[in-house]
Amino acid sequence: MVVRRINRLYVLHVVLFFVGFQDSVYPRLLSVKKPDPDDAAASARWLICQNYWGVLNTLSPDLGGAPFGNVVSYSDGLPNKGSGIPYFYLTALDPTAKNALKDERASLTVSEYALGTCGKTDPETPTCAKITLTGKLKLLGGKSKEAEFAQHALFTKHPAMKGWPKDHNFQIFKLEIEDIFLINWFGGPKPLTVDQYLQLKLNKLTASL
Repeated sequence: MVVRRINRLYVLHVVLFFVGFQDSVYPRLLSVKKPDPDDAAASARWLICQNYWGVLNTLSPDLGGAPFGNVVSYSDGLPNKGSGIPYFYLTALDPTAKNALKDERASLTVSEYALGTCGKTDPETPTCAKITLTGKLKLLGGKSKEAEFAQHALFTKHPAMKGWPKDHNFQIFKLEIEDIFLINWFGGPKPLTVDQYLQLKLNKLTASL
């Protein structure tokens, strides 16, 4: 009887694992369709706007200055009204915020694969777009207009954040972008300046819907 129960639990766990895996691979409903790969600015903004999480890398003094990557949630604004600037809700109890308060240099990497629009393509294949934003991870003042905007954007996209423990002292950070590395097709990184990226109006992305 005990063996049967264990086997049933094992089968249940396997089923749940594959259901979760399928949800992460197959496409979810996107509010904006994928831009033409030739439009680097639109592709970059689409990746940041549509995604919910990425890998945020900081430099760790505890590891002798080595890079430390951490999966984090982020938002660049309200749905279809993103600014292109990623905002984060972090606590210094976690190494990422702790590192940034000592050395602001950081980068955020986001992959199209998380959106489920790459199909069966390997995540490293150039047609499965990926972007790395490099710059400085800065703490925002709690009463600034930008901090209010960022909090609204974060809580709208990630409602669970509202219930995170108050005694963990979560604070809002932003990535001040200095460099953009974008791969969205064969032929190497797409040339894209920070100004080109930030000046793109999101209505350009939604106009073709």
